[in-house]
Amino acid sequence: MPNAEKLAKKGEYFTKLIDLCVNCGTALIVQADHVGSKQMQNIRIELRGRAVVLMGKNTMIRKALSIGHEQHPAAGMDVLRSMIKGNIGFIFATNCELDTIRECLKQFRLPAAARSGQISNVSYALPSGPTGMDPSQTSFFQALNIGTKIVKGQIELVSEFPILKVGGKITASEMVLLTKLGVKPFEYGMEVAMVFQDASVFDAAVLDISDSVLIGKFMAGVANMAAFSREIGIPTEAGLPHAFGNAFKNVAALVGDIDFTFKEVEEVKKFLADPSAYKAANPGAASAPAAGGGGGGAAKAEKKAEAVEEEEEEEADFDLFG
Repeated sequence: MPNAEKLAKKGEYFTKLIDLCVNCGTALIVQADHVGSKQMQNIRIELRGRAVVLMGKNTMIRKALSIGHEQHPAAGMDVLRSMIKGNIGFIFATNCELDTIRECLKQFRLPAAARSGQISNVSYALPSGPTGMDPSQTSFFQALNIGTKIVKGQIELVSEFPILKVGGKITASEMVLLTKLGVKPFEYGMEVAMVFQDASVFDAAVLDISDSVLIGKFMAGVANMAAFSREIGIPTEAGLPHAFGNAFKNVAALVGDIDFTFKEVEEVKKFLADPSAYKAANPGAASAPAAGGGGGGAAKAEKKAEAVEEEEEEEADFDLFG
């Protein structure tokens, strides 16, 4: 039976978590595997005044969220409770943006050595060449069937050897060899797993979507809507600019050869009256078609003239009244 002091601490923890979920409502759910106490302390100090880092046992977190869901059914704590698995914690953004918290977590990542029985989350290969180890330690390489040779009193790898694979379990021999070589292949820190916001939980990958991506997706949807409305003939706000543009082209074509004019069509009529002036103003645009198509146009004209002459000769041969 827990004493009164422990019960009071649990009650404070429950109240704090429920209050943050209701009044703040925006948090990162982070995984804290292999994160040391000093590393955790540095993160708390860096985020002090801007965010609240709250860790705890999963049983206590689930109990607090169950109580909170009964008190505040619309806060989404029942959804959050179903995500409590593994070594996780919360970072509530009380006075900052979520991206600020993510940048802070990236600053506090530390390299770590390999441990026997650990599941590797990276791929690592030993590079070919000198290792800095003396010949008496060849047995460590032989245990892993790594090709070596002795050059100038030290062990050299004949070729690159992949020693770690993602998802593979690290053996004792691999751990000892990596430790001998001074290699720390891993880097650990708090990893953002999910996001709790507006009473819902979603994957952290959503935070990587930038404003430019959202704007691009929105504009693509507007373009599709404009094309659809133009095709079926129903005017929409997205399709009206295209409809007015096409209407102006038709009006400009109608008034191009008559004396009637108005301000918007003046430039069009100037171009029709003197196209050479516009070609002189844009020599790059005009010279390329002229240079590429001049010879072809002359050749086509010659072929056309020959064809006309042939037709005339044929008609003269078969003229019944000649």
